[in-house]
Amino acid sequence: MPENAATLEWIAVATLDDLWEGEMTDVQVGDDLILLVHLNRGDIRAYQGYCPHQKTALADGKLDGHILTCAAHLWQFNLFTGEGVNPKGCQLYRYQARIQDSTIFVGIVRAENGESSWKQCSPQNS
Repeated sequence: MPENAATLEWIAVATLDDLWEGEMTDVQVGDDLILLVHLNRGDIRAYQGYCPHQKTALADGKLDGHILTCAAHLWQFNLFTGEGVNPKGCQLYRYQARIQDSTIFVGIVRAENGESSWKQCSPQNS
């Protein structure tokens, strides 16, 4: 197997009854804190659960439509894409998510080298 080989493992983390449209929550999967968001049109997104600025739990923030504002320092993210709105140039790590029989599954990449999927950004204009 190649040195950087990884496998995708699907983990059941919630049900649609647990996460209604317009809601978000965090779930712990192993060492990963994952932000689950049920956007409009039934879209489920899963992102790293910590803000890339100073590792504050994103589920503690405010969700306004598809814009999430971090509770700690008001960084904002577009939850359709994971891209930073304020500041720009930052990107949340996105996990694969799927729904099967009303159960929400998140795809966890298990890397053999043990690298974390959590991303960190520095403010560009702070």
